[in-house]
Parts: sequence; C-alpha cells; structure tokens
Amino acid sequence: MKIGAHVSTAGGLHTGFERAAAIGAECIQVFESPPQQWGTARLTDEAVQQFLDAKAASDIGPVFIHGKYLMNLASADAKIFKTSASTLRSSLNIAGRIGAAGVIFHTGSHKGLGYDAVLEQICEAATKVLAETPEEAWMIFENSAGQGGTIGSKLNELGEILRRIANPRAKICLDTCHAFAAGYDLSSGEGVAATMEELGCEIGFQNIAAIHCNDSKTPLGAGRDLHENIGEGKIGRAGFEALLARPELAEVPLLLEVPGYKIDGAGKGPDKPNIDLLKEIRAKVSRSSSTPAKPARKVAKKGDI
Repeated sequence: MKIGAHVSTAGGLHTGFERAAAIGAECIQVFESPPQQWGTARLTDEAVQQFLDAKAASDIGPVFIHGKYLMNLASADAKIFKTSASTLRSSLNIAGRIGAAGVIFHTGSHKGLGYDAVLEQICEAATKVLAETPEEAWMIFENSAGQGGTIGSKLNELGEILRRIANPRAKICLDTCHAFAAGYDLSSGEGVAATMEELGCEIGFQNIAAIHCNDSKTPLGAGRDLHENIGEGKIGRAGFEALLARPELAEVPLLLEVPGYKIDGAGKGPDKPNIDLLKEIRAKVSRSSSTPAKPARKVAKKGDI
C-alpha cells in the first residue's frame, strides 16, 4: 500500500516529483493545469519528455491526474456538458502522454433533476470518451459528499455507472472524507467493515484505482466536503487504522488531500507530518497482521467487469 499526496507542479509538471520526495510521498496526484479554469495544458514534446525523465529517475508512482472542478457530465446545460466531456477527453490524452495511471474526476451534479434523469447521459458520454482516448489511461470516478445533488455519494450509484459503461478502464477513487460526509462511518472497525462489504458488492475491489485519504472536519452524514489532517477530524486515527488494515485494499495507493499543518498561519496542503502519520499507521497494522481483518464477503459479482 503506497502512501502519497496531491502535490503542486508550479514550474512544470516534472517538479511534482521533487516536491513529493521532500515530504516522503510514494505516489502522487497532480493538476495538469489550474483546476478552476476550463482548458487543459498544451504540453510540448519537450515538457512531456522532461516529465518522463523525472518519472524514470524517481521511484515515486503511480501518477494520477485530478480533473477540472468545473466538469459536470450530469449538466442539463448543453455547453457545460459538451465542454466537460471534451475536457475529460483532453485530460485522458495527457495522462496517456505522460504515463499517468488515469484521471480522477468529480462526476458532477444533477442540480435537482435526480440521479435517474442524468444516468444515461453520464454513461453515454463516458463510453464515447473512453473510445477516443488511450487504452492505458483509466477514467476514475470519485465518490461525492452528497451536497448539491452531486452524483456518487452512494456507492450503488457509482456501481451502476461502471456496470453500464462495462469497460475495465472505468474505475473508482474512494474519498474517505466524502464517504464519511455521505453517511459511511469510517471512524470504527465495524463501520469500515460495513463499508467494505458494500464497496465489494457494488463496485468490486478490482475497480478501486486509488483512495483519497482525508479526515473530515464535519460529523458523519453532514454532506459537506471539508477535509482535515489525518487523525485531527471526525474519522480519527482509529478509523484510518481500521481502513489500512483491510486486506482488500493492500495494493490500493493512498493519496492525501489534507490542508496540512499551519506554518506561518496557513497550511499548504499535504505535508510530511501527515505522510509520516499514515506510514506509522501502516507499520502498526503490518505488525498486527498475524490477526488480519476478515476480508469482506463477496455477496455478489455485479461489481465485476
């Protein structure tokens, strides 16, 4: 289980590896361009080669790209929908060029129309984009906290999307803060076990590409996406100890998206203290592996693709 983080690439995509190494990250997530703006990076062949050289010289990986925050495959606005699909396509093409595992993105919000009303639109767009992008790049749907009609706060919603797309390149990223905010109790061993049971049934563990490892500032089921440093929030250290002990997740990379500890009055994102704490928890659960957690029961194979 690799432990990594979202890192800045100010100065060029290749700089992410140096920043990751500085905090002890073993895998990374990056933005290929500012996430609050439309338009993806226009990478020159030289910039791509610079990234690939830095990647080859590092033992850090895999690499994930996080998609634009503006994307909404559930939008009823034709322009936003079309631009979202085009942007996702461009991001996956970049992932293919730089050898990233794939693009993690927020599916979007139905804005009150309801999940069933937008399901077909999402799946048709995703299927088309997959057909037009590199076969080695995963399209990775992220679960949501449930605010504002966002898609994927319930695992069965993401499972249904994967089953309809029926393409092994379609994967899921489980965000722990989002899941907790949506009502999945990850603060205890019992809650983690129940979530793993549902995850295995609805998604299938072979379809989990990564985990966004974030504590939550808000209580269980609050429906708000507010990340906290590991062990400092409502999930707490015990929850992450239970999560990292799950055998089903042993090979799934963890990516921190936490605020970081305040230096000069402000946190600057994932930092070494958070990485070190997760590594400490990983070592602890590894030492306790003589009594491993019981794997989640495979109730059904509907998550298999």
